[in-house]
Amino acid sequence: MVDARLEIDAVSKRYGDVVALQDMTFDVRAGELFGFVGSNGAGKTTTMRIVLGVLAADSGQVRWDAEPITADTRRRIGYMPEERGLYPKMKVGEQLTYLAELHGMPRGVAQTAALQWAEELGIAGRFGDEVQKLSLGNQQRVQLAAALVHDPGILVLDEPFSGLDPVAVDVMSEVLRRKAQQGIPVVFSSHQLDLVERLCDRVGIVRSGQMVACGPVDELRDTGTARLSVLAPDAPAGWADGLPGVTVLDQQHGRTTLSLATGADDQAVLAAALATGPVHEFARQRPSLTELFRNVVSAPTAEEAAS
Repeated sequence: MVDARLEIDAVSKRYGDVVALQDMTFDVRAGELFGFVGSNGAGKTTTMRIVLGVLAADSGQVRWDAEPITADTRRRIGYMPEERGLYPKMKVGEQLTYLAELHGMPRGVAQTAALQWAEELGIAGRFGDEVQKLSLGNQQRVQLAAALVHDPGILVLDEPFSGLDPVAVDVMSEVLRRKAQQGIPVVFSSHQLDLVERLCDRVGIVRSGQMVACGPVDELRDTGTARLSVLAPDAPAGWADGLPGVTVLDQQHGRTTLSLATGADDQAVLAAALATGPVHEFARQRPSLTELFRNVVSAPTAEEAAS
């Protein structure tokens, strides 16, 4: 059982005047699925490349098990790049075996592991085919097998679900859950926020090279703007207008959806609804991860707010 965490500590990276990362800090714990989300260009891929040593940080440090990551420890990382790094004219089985050998596996062990993961990911029937002859979805499965074939101690996956059909998404999700259950830290980026919300233990939202929200999904959703759903069939239009700290988001078919500012009194809302007639439903709603993401990435930064 692996019992170590991956730590990204105050990592910064610039390209001339462009700030790619600024004090990026988070950790991925043993046995945890960590979702790393952000808009295109936010810094996710740069962070992952620094973890892998493909890029060098200007400052900060990456650690595994409290020690700086070295070339030797990087061999224990299973990496899946967003730009697929497969040899198109090489056969699937030969490629997976070769990649496992590059990580130090004896050839016989590498061949066994290659076949095992091909079977696990549903591509054993294409074991003797060139990668370029596979569909994009099956190439994605081969790429994941390449990240897993050498029995890594950490998984770092950049958009692993991109281009997969729902069945393949389920297969990959189950593989990642199982690796986490073995104590392996798993971090992956994805634009499929419903999948991140369903799969991950914790989520980090990155914006303009900075971590702007990080924590368990339920806790992050609780920090979002409070909403109320009120089902009052007899309530006239505008019944909630003028209530302090309350914004009407939608009202139709007797159901009114409200946004509550911090400190707004939900009991005052209930009293106003009851004044119009019977209330059949009165419930708080938490924002989805997708809604939370939109709010976080569109909110002004501290610098913008101060200007």
